[in-house]
Amino acid sequence: MELNKIFMVGNLTKDPELRYTGGGTAVCDLRLASNRRYRRGGDSGEMVDETCYVDVVVWGRSGENCNQYLKKGSMVLVEGRLKLDEWEKDGQRRSKHSIVADRVNFFPRGAGGEGGGGQQSYGRNFNDDLPGESGSNVEEFNSEVPF
Repeated sequence: MELNKIFMVGNLTKDPELRYTGGGTAVCDLRLASNRRYRRGGDSGEMVDETCYVDVVVWGRSGENCNQYLKKGSMVLVEGRLKLDEWEKDGQRRSKHSIVADRVNFFPRGAGGEGGGGQQSYGRNFNDDLPGESGSNVEEFNSEVPF
C-alpha cells in the first residue's frame, strides 16, 4: 500500500499568484513557510530556529478563493500530496518538491480573530463524489440497531 499525504501549517511569504490554464482552469501558487524551534545539544544548548519553505499549488475554485482571501503573512493549513518537479537548466538537472493542495484551511487574522469569525476551509468536498444531490443516496445510520 502506498500513501502520499501531507499536512502543513505555516504563513504565506508573499501574496498568492493566480493564473489560468488555456482551458480556463484556475491555478494559484502559494509560498508557505513553516517554522520549527528547538534546542541544539539538549537542555543546555542554544535555541535554533529552522524554517521550511514549500511551494503550494491550488487548483480550481479553491485557488480562486485563496487568491481572493489570502495575502502575505496569512496563516493556513494545507492538506495535499507531495509532487516532485524535475527539469534541466544550463545542463544541470534540478528538482524540487511542492505540495498539490486538496484543501486549504484559512486561520483568522490577528490574535483576536479579527477579519473572520473562525477557520474557513476551501477545498474539495469529498461528498461531491457521491451520486445524487448532496449525498442523497447515502443510507442514514439507524441508531436503534441492537449491537
